[in-house]
Amino acid sequence: MKLSFVIPAYNEEKILGDCLDSVFKELNHGNYDAEVIVVNNKSTDHTKEVALAFPLVKVVDENNKGLVFARRAGFMASSGDIIANVDADTILTKGWVETVFKEFGKDGKLVALSGPFIYYDLNFVTRAMVKVFYFFGYIFYAINHFIFNKGAMLQGGNFIVKRDALIKIGGFDTTIEFYGEDTDIAKRISKAGKVLWTFRLPMYTSGRRLKEEGVIMTGLRYAINFFWISVLSKPFTKKHTDIRLG
Repeated sequence: MKLSFVIPAYNEEKILGDCLDSVFKELNHGNYDAEVIVVNNKSTDHTKEVALAFPLVKVVDENNKGLVFARRAGFMASSGDIIANVDADTILTKGWVETVFKEFGKDGKLVALSGPFIYYDLNFVTRAMVKVFYFFGYIFYAINHFIFNKGAMLQGGNFIVKRDALIKIGGFDTTIEFYGEDTDIAKRISKAGKVLWTFRLPMYTSGRRLKEEGVIMTGLRYAINFFWISVLSKPFTKKHTDIRLG
């Protein structure tokens, strides 16, 4: 089984290197069949040069700006059996790759896997608020999925999908700009097989969006769009603000 990392990046020169370092550190812990693809999504800084500094990274240029366009471009350039959709501001936790191969290896019906974020640059109170958000989000997911047999839950920036299942459902929906893109994939791909969201697959990420827009407002926006996609199959929020490290 081959694993393809797809990492969209728009003006991420300051943080992309840390993400790639963590990916290769994890891959070096085992004899894994893997590839790493960075999608340079119309960057105006040195994002592409940072990616090319890693000899084993394949860089793909996508001039249609937008997260879903970038994910699609990376997927089309990949060759793996399973595709890890990882954001440029994330850092893999120890054992992340091993967990991915273990979960897909033991369950042939598994088509998508995901886990939570750990916001490494937020204070204790804010991190606690995020955990509360995950708690209520998981309850809604469990009720919706196991009782009403609708949809599933994936964390954007920390989810892995099977190639054949993604192709079967028609790939990424590029009409979705940002909010709800993960829930859309989760809902559609759950019809092709099993979707697992587990706390055993955490990933570090920057809390820059929460800092910029506020944890309560950001949490509510994600929650509303999670509900809207799950029930109405379309996002509530059409636009988003680009948040980059200053």
